[in-house]
Amino acid sequence: MKKYDVYAIGNAIVDIVTEVDDTFFQINGIEKGLMTLVDEKRQSELMKAIDMKKSKLSGGGSAGNTVAAINQFGGKSFYSCLVAKDDLGKFFLEDATRNGIGTSLKYESLPEGHTGRCLVMTTPDAGRTMNTFLGVNALFSPAYLDEEAIKNSAYIYMEGYLVPSPDGLQAMLETKKIAEKHKVGVALTFSDPSMVKYFGDQMKQVVGASVDLLFCNDEEAMIFTGTSSIDEAREELKKAAKRFAITLGANGALIYDGDTFINIEPYTVKAVDTNGAGDMFAGAFMYAITHGHSFAEAGKLASLASSRVVSQFGPRLQTAQVHKVLADLV
Repeated sequence: MKKYDVYAIGNAIVDIVTEVDDTFFQINGIEKGLMTLVDEKRQSELMKAIDMKKSKLSGGGSAGNTVAAINQFGGKSFYSCLVAKDDLGKFFLEDATRNGIGTSLKYESLPEGHTGRCLVMTTPDAGRTMNTFLGVNALFSPAYLDEEAIKNSAYIYMEGYLVPSPDGLQAMLETKKIAEKHKVGVALTFSDPSMVKYFGDQMKQVVGASVDLLFCNDEEAMIFTGTSSIDEAREELKKAAKRFAITLGANGALIYDGDTFINIEPYTVKAVDTNGAGDMFAGAFMYAITHGHSFAEAGKLASLASSRVVSQFGPRLQTAQVHKVLADLV
């Protein structure tokens, strides 16, 4: 039995979640619905434009949210990432400790600089728009990987947001190489349509001949495969992944277990914030498949858990909410 269910790599981000309306995007020149990388100056300008008193601070990042979910459901995870020796870096590490997430980072040996932060702007239509300042995440490289932890994991999980960074891309390629060397399952999430739209070549480099498990939404699937329908995309994705999960928003999800397509019915809720839904889906799904559940059962759990996330503000559930998800699934 492996020590960890999942070893993840990704951008360590502290989320600043705030509510805005569409006029905010127009006034500030923001492209709605996408994750946009910004520099420190731009991020500072936007933070001055929002109401910080009504904003919520939380540990975040795509892979960070996923490993937190895995641990909440009862799994064990390890996270390789990078934060700075500043207040947000301290907040991030304390948050990881509270969630039982393994990491080799120690505050006293962290680099000087700024911890990555993401301004998550939610709108009344339940949309999310993210402007992210990576800070020291730009320094994340293969040097921060932990081969022993990878070796002792059932799966690795790589966050697609790393592909824009040359060092981040190399970290993904090296993580995959180490995993394959130790016969550890390789899981990848595309993370955001912009990652496959603007960094498609890098993403294909990571996928290589194939990955064991791929997470994406319908838009990402079609962009990556160059198709115009989900039926076409799912057939093309078989060439890139042995198994995959395509989330379909309010229409549930489509799972491919390596043999059969499985339709996962949605749980109808009033969506108020889609931030973190995909991260929760991946976390619940990976917890389930590493604890003896079938892909169909994993999809059902993931669908229910992500429906609870979109019905609230913020990308994570409280422990009591996770217990409620498990109870309601029976």
